[in-house]
Amino acid sequence: RLTDGATPTGRHDGQPLMKLALLIIVAVLVAIALAGALTRVTFHVEVDIPAPPEAVWSVLTDTERYGDWNPTQIAIEGRHVEGETIAATFAPPEGDPLRIEMTVRTVDAPRLLRNGGGTPGVLTFDHSWILEPIEGGTRVTQHEVDGGIGMWFWDYSWIEPSYLRASNALRDRVIALQDAATTTND
Repeated sequence: RLTDGATPTGRHDGQPLMKLALLIIVAVLVAIALAGALTRVTFHVEVDIPAPPEAVWSVLTDTERYGDWNPTQIAIEGRHVEGETIAATFAPPEGDPLRIEMTVRTVDAPRLLRNGGGTPGVLTFDHSWILEPIEGGTRVTQHEVDGGIGMWFWDYSWIEPSYLRASNALRDRVIALQDAATTTND
């Protein structure tokens, strides 16, 4: 009588061990994929701008002029139209500029501009500019949720400070444009 996995000569054929090894490998890969899918990092910055949301929106959606004011997203190719793919060139504090393609998910003037992209499970992002009217102006929030296994290996410590610099630069640009318009009208 042969035992499971034994050959007529009494030698073990190794199939049960191969099946076990394959099962372990599959289980580890599934665990990594699940952990990657559940990995989330949130970035959030707020800046108040003494201007109405429409004035902020005008600067924010003028993609041809991003290089004039935005130290983080130094260029944008394309227009903010829902469903369109645009490409943003980011300037990390160290290293070469980084070009990222994204899909425009929501355009709700002058309140919400939302873009996202990436490869699900590997590295994804969902970024929003949120404009909220407040007394004396507009609260501008940049909110982003990044996810995926790539977050385990990527140094993202520069993201939130860069978004704060961009929000402050947006404020400065809007104020400068308002001042120029006031000077021109005087």
